[in-house]
Amino acid sequence: MCGIAGFFLLQNASPVTDAQARDVLAAMAARIAHRGPDGRGHYVGLPVAFAHCRLAIIDLSTGAQPMQAQGDGDADAAVITFNGEIYNYQEVRGELEALGRTFQTRSDTEVLLQAYLEWGAACLDRLEGMFAFALWDARRRALFAARDRFGKKPFFYAIQQGVFTFASELSALEGTPWAQFSIRASTLARFLAYEYVPTPDSIYAEARKLPPAHYLELHEDGTLLVERYWQTPMPLPEGTKGVGRGDEPALCEELRRLLTQAVRRRLIADVPVGVFLSGGVDSSSVAAMAGRLAPGIKTFSIGFTEASYDESAYAGRVAAQLGTDHQLEMLSADACADLLPEVVSRFDEPMADPSIVPTYLLSQITRRQVTVALGGDGPDELLAGYEYFPAFKATEYWERLPGWLRRTAVAVSGLLPGSAGYVNPRHVAQTFLAAAEAPAWLRTQRMLTALTPEAQRSLWRTPGNMLAPTQLFAPTQALWEALSDWPPMARVFHLFARQYMLDYILVKVDRCTMLHGLEARAPFLDRNLAEFCFRLPVSMKLRGTTRKYLLKQAMADLLPRDILHRPKRGFLIPTAAWLRGRLRPLVDDLLHEGRLRKQGLFDPVAVRRLVEEHASGRKDHRKGLWTMLVLQLWLAGKPSVRIDPDL
Repeated sequence: MCGIAGFFLLQNASPVTDAQARDVLAAMAARIAHRGPDGRGHYVGLPVAFAHCRLAIIDLSTGAQPMQAQGDGDADAAVITFNGEIYNYQEVRGELEALGRTFQTRSDTEVLLQAYLEWGAACLDRLEGMFAFALWDARRRALFAARDRFGKKPFFYAIQQGVFTFASELSALEGTPWAQFSIRASTLARFLAYEYVPTPDSIYAEARKLPPAHYLELHEDGTLLVERYWQTPMPLPEGTKGVGRGDEPALCEELRRLLTQAVRRRLIADVPVGVFLSGGVDSSSVAAMAGRLAPGIKTFSIGFTEASYDESAYAGRVAAQLGTDHQLEMLSADACADLLPEVVSRFDEPMADPSIVPTYLLSQITRRQVTVALGGDGPDELLAGYEYFPAFKATEYWERLPGWLRRTAVAVSGLLPGSAGYVNPRHVAQTFLAAAEAPAWLRTQRMLTALTPEAQRSLWRTPGNMLAPTQLFAPTQALWEALSDWPPMARVFHLFARQYMLDYILVKVDRCTMLHGLEARAPFLDRNLAEFCFRLPVSMKLRGTTRKYLLKQAMADLLPRDILHRPKRGFLIPTAAWLRGRLRPLVDDLLHEGRLRKQGLFDPVAVRRLVEEHASGRKDHRKGLWTMLVLQLWLAGKPSVRIDPDL
């Protein structure tokens, strides 16, 4: 696991000397040094220049990067800077050796480099892992870059003043002399809706994210090709032979076999490995398999001193049953609130997931004892873990109700009680009803949205056309319409994997872990296991109101029943209460009328109304207000960046 950065001078770029190139690389690497604290390297061979910050995991002595390869003379010359892990590198190496290729190291980096030299872009189909890399192919005078199937590792790029610049984080791109970044108002509006900036866009108008399961090829004349190399498999129809209800025992056995294989691959390292353990079914399943393969493995969790937010007892029960070496650290929930400005300022893009602070702290605690941690990310999206999936199915029944009954339900929803706790019944009901009335492609996103188009319309000084749903939520509509021949629920699974998991869950985990030089691995996102899960019929994932049905069946004899069937919570953080109390001074400072007027984007009166309505308890604006607060915190660290009011 590492940080990568570099640039490629196109034909119309101004000349750059080797010394200048090294200075640029040093500046870029300094901004992502946290991603690779074990060493730095650089390669200057203009028109390309690569930098690498290394977190040493495999082949500690000879795996340094950037790495060059020489085949039969200069005809096979290439150089790579690589971030990630290739879990099946030993199998791929064996295949390459059978073809006559020789190796100088034990690293997966060299396997990746030689695989490209042997097979070109087709090498990606052979790789199982998480990766983002850039490779200079001297034979073809082209730069080749790729990102793993789910986007576990980041890859940002920009073309400015004839220079293609890339890096693991946007902050490294900011360190180049070519950087002239700006932010569109429409991008901020999209962030306020999604709580992140959906791929392939970035917070900056001039920078892009390489989509997952894609590669790019760039030539010196500026010709750029971006191509997909893997597609999410479509679920099989109900009743398909081999995956029907009568096949459940065999499916459970196969799920466990694939999970065991995925965990075994991710335990390979030349450094200590542990497991994040929240006490939920996902991380507990990973811990169960890891405990069998590596008895006494360390597991890590955090708890809160405030009893109403503490779920550490569940993790403790699982650890005791599995016999892991469990490490628990108790924290004050209020201490998380105090850390919010620091954590937000260290993210290269704004991210409004409230659990970034406890995830950041968990990563910090875990890194004290291990360098690699396995986590439970993936099943919520692959196996229907979120409440949004049964809610989407319910909207299909809602459509069949008579109009008078639907209107009555909307009116009654306003009479439900409100709450500042984890669940606000009135807010949940009203959110569902608004989603049910939306077109199918927009329903789950409306359930997730922080600030709806209607809510934003009163906040912007001049909202223009950017808040039209088809514009604001254009990334979601494009993903939905690209799969027009898929069943609706299959399209929903695809949306969550390609948006919510990609830009929300995986970004949070990558940034929080890498800020501490910790590598996170996700066994459930193993290619073979993920493809198996995607192909399962909906009834194997969502059975009535039971979510993750097959996973719970498969793990029934390994985990306590109350762990398997307890409600999904995640990191429980009291954001609603904080915004009324602990964080109120920060809210008042960042959303102050004078500051907003100087910024020129938002109506100070409307923003103040949002704050006061939440503070008084009249309305629950926790998601919208939190997202606005995070945005302003992040923008406060970018005072020189121009905001373009492209309304």
